[in-house]
This record gives sequence, C-alpha cells and structure tokens, in this order.
Amino acid sequence: MTIKVGDKLPSIDVQYKTAGEVKTINTDELFGGKKVVLFALPGAFTPTCSASHLPGYVVNSDRLFEKGIDRIICLSVNDAHVMQAWGEDQNVEDRVMMIADGSAHFSRAVGLELDRDAVGMGIRSQRYAMVVNDGVVELLNIEAPGEFKVSDAETILNSL
Repeated sequence: MTIKVGDKLPSIDVQYKTAGEVKTINTDELFGGKKVVLFALPGAFTPTCSASHLPGYVVNSDRLFEKGIDRIICLSVNDAHVMQAWGEDQNVEDRVMMIADGSAHFSRAVGLELDRDAVGMGIRSQRYAMVVNDGVVELLNIEAPGEFKVSDAETILNSL
C-alpha cells in the first residue's frame, strides 16, 4: 500500500557516506522533530535525475531553507558510495543529504518501489517528492511513469 498524506513514515535504516565512512541512520532520526523535503528518484547518474531533479534542489536549497525546511534529502536505490560520489559530482555540499536505500527497504515500505528489471535496473524507487513534518507526510507528489512534472524543487517551493 502506498503511503499517503497524514501517514507516519516507517522506521527503516538507511545509509549515507561522510568523511570516508558509511553510516547507518534510522528514518526516525532523519525526520524526527524536523521539517524535511524528501525527493526520491530511480537512480544516481541517470539522465533526468542528474540533469534536472537533483540540480533543482541544490539551486533552490536556500529558498527551501528560508521557507522553514530543516533538511533536504535525496534518496535512491543505490549504495552509499554511489550516492556520495554522485553528490560530489553534483556539488551538493551540505545542501542535500544523499541517502542510500541500497536494498529498497524504505522504497518498498512506503509502497513507492519501481520494478525496472525488464531494462536491467532491478528494483528502484519511483520518482516523487514529499514534505515530512516530524515524521508525518504533509505533501506527497508522485510522478506518473516517465514524467518529471510534480516532484521538482519549484513545485515543492510553490506548495510551501
């Protein structure tokens, strides 16, 4: 079942890499007591994700923070090493936290996994963005397959 507005995010361990070390963090810690924009996408270093989705959040991060967002998280079904390398490639610095959902546990738990096995990509995340306040979903914009219209930074900014 797909998560919806008003639902609390599940408690799931995810990973990130910092200072050369892979760390595990629980979603309760990531989202607890914070207003967070979480955007997820099918894969690091993929065309739309690298050309538009992630860069839009980097460019608009100050505006999001000014509107009361405490943290911006990019999540993908990749490992923490890939997410860190992609973040470095995209110059995210400390603006966007690059979270790895390596085995798609979070994506499956929120019902937003995407089966791309037929094209050799395995299980991925759907493309979406959500605003989460203290672990509870306040806004959820899920893209239709192959689209990039409602999960971009500008759309989220306009909804805050």
